[in-house]
Amino acid sequence: MKSAWELALERTGGALQELSEAQKQQISEIDKLYKSKLAAADLAYQEKLARAEKPEEITQIQDDIVTEKASLRSQMEREKAKIRQGKN
Repeated sequence: MKSAWELALERTGGALQELSEAQKQQISEIDKLYKSKLAAADLAYQEKLARAEKPEEITQIQDDIVTEKASLRSQMEREKAKIRQGKN
């Protein structure tokens, strides 16, 4: 199964870089790390949501989780891009 990155490169005519086994392992570790960070963020925000009483608090918490998860995903993609480029 191809990643979104690989599919995008194919669509744009970019050359796909073959990754070494070490790079694949590093990317896998990054995926695992950020999957756990995202799960931890979900749990923390679920606890906050459970304690929230006012609708505006709930809205703020929901906005915060969206922002934090987007930030974590962005960090993950930057780290994976460095590995793909050989700059780990």
